[in-house]
Amino acid sequence: MDQSQIIKDFLREELLLFDEYLREAVRSNNPRVSEMIDYIFNTEGKRLRPTLVLLTAKACGRIIPETYHGAVTVELLHTATLIHDDVIDKSDMRRGKQSVNAVYDNTKAVLIGDYLLSTALMESVKTNDLTIVGIMSELGQSLSEGELNQYSLASEVIVDEDAYFEVINKKTASLMRASIVIGAITGGAEKETIDKFSRLGKLLGICFQIRDDIFDYFRDDVGKPTGNDIREGKITLPLIYALQNSPDGVRGEMKQIIESRDYSEENISRLLTFARDYHGVEYAYNKMNQFLSEAEAIITDFAFDGGIKSLMQLFLTYLKERAY
Repeated sequence: MDQSQIIKDFLREELLLFDEYLREAVRSNNPRVSEMIDYIFNTEGKRLRPTLVLLTAKACGRIIPETYHGAVTVELLHTATLIHDDVIDKSDMRRGKQSVNAVYDNTKAVLIGDYLLSTALMESVKTNDLTIVGIMSELGQSLSEGELNQYSLASEVIVDEDAYFEVINKKTASLMRASIVIGAITGGAEKETIDKFSRLGKLLGICFQIRDDIFDYFRDDVGKPTGNDIREGKITLPLIYALQNSPDGVRGEMKQIIESRDYSEENISRLLTFARDYHGVEYAYNKMNQFLSEAEAIITDFAFDGGIKSLMQLFLTYLKERAY
């Protein structure tokens, strides 16, 4: 069962209207910009963040035009960061097709990413709420800091669980937290409720990223090849745990591969197998389940309509069981 599709079906009309707001926001009379925008948005993404904005606003009682501008804001910022990430990581594929930098070159990819960032800020102004504008400004800083931290961890070969979670918090979790908070604000929620949603958004983002990292150890059909994180020097939770909880001898061998950056296909396979054999993937699943349990407790405590609660809980199931 595709849990996310059930939620999207519930919000079908709202998501169709969101698409209209999105298209209007990125419309350009410049043919060069228009061509790249068409390429970027001609394949529909998961729309998870706009869905969270809309679902949260609906749970809080209302969806207004400012809600849609907020949803467009987070989607544009998210898309811009993906484009920039592909340039940084030298990735050639994104969502099953060639990345923007692979088609248009790095310079154009950076510039169109900047264009989307600027458009996102323009959309945030249309929410008529300085708090939301502030959230998006801080989010831009947080995402940049997270990327810089991740780059430093990779280049300095730092194996540290706390540092890993700090990166997640500044990147994936911060975007989901912003999405839910914007939904709550435009939905008319009180501060106490907004604060609960803020914590919920952080938890969802952490779980999403852990699940994404786990894919790297098993799947080769999720838009990136198995072992791609390791190729880029990213030491994620399964490998961190294995390195910290394995015998000295084998740990030393694995660290030698990482420190020498000898990422041949054989060595990548050894690292993936090592992380699985020494319970790194199992540990990552357990951590994700702990965060999901806390998220479920927050949802249970909300005084919303039972149907909305069920959809929120279904989103938790989606995070746990998603196949891509």
